[in-house]
Amino acid sequence: MKRTLTKTDRIAIPVIVALSILVPIIVLVLMYLPERYNILGTQSGTFPLFHALLNGSTAVLLMMGYFFMKIQEYKLHRNTMITAFGLSAIFLISYVISKISNDPVPYGGEGALRYVYFFILITHIILSAIIVPLVLFTMYRGLTAEYKKHAKIARWTFPIWLYVAITGVLVYIFMLPYY
Repeated sequence: MKRTLTKTDRIAIPVIVALSILVPIIVLVLMYLPERYNILGTQSGTFPLFHALLNGSTAVLLMMGYFFMKIQEYKLHRNTMITAFGLSAIFLISYVISKISNDPVPYGGEGALRYVYFFILITHIILSAIIVPLVLFTMYRGLTAEYKKHAKIARWTFPIWLYVAITGVLVYIFMLPYY
């Protein structure tokens, strides 16, 4: 049976795919800028704290959204998840600005902690690229009331998004002495 795309799908799916490709590429390019432009005049430690707060808040909202879904409070679930998405979008914009504004800060830890840090950092980076299309498709399917498709993709999105949010806070904690 051939599946036909709805009129909305014909617009939304290419936009989601394009954003899913462009966002990680833009972040990668910005990390390797030869020169920084501190457009907001902030110190290097300002952004990481803000990002940790956004990630921590997102993690809490994700767990609340999961709880609301489990107790079948779907309106609360929807509103909580939209708020988590909004915080993640603010994070992404702020993260891009921080990469334009500040040089990368190297991790100075040693020993076993260094391996733990890099494991967390590498998995965080990889999954943060993967989470972009998952979140966008999950949000799209939920907002278009395609609840079976929403639930099917949310099973993957939720744990990965939660991991990315929590490890974002952990990376901040590891890096705190070096900012």
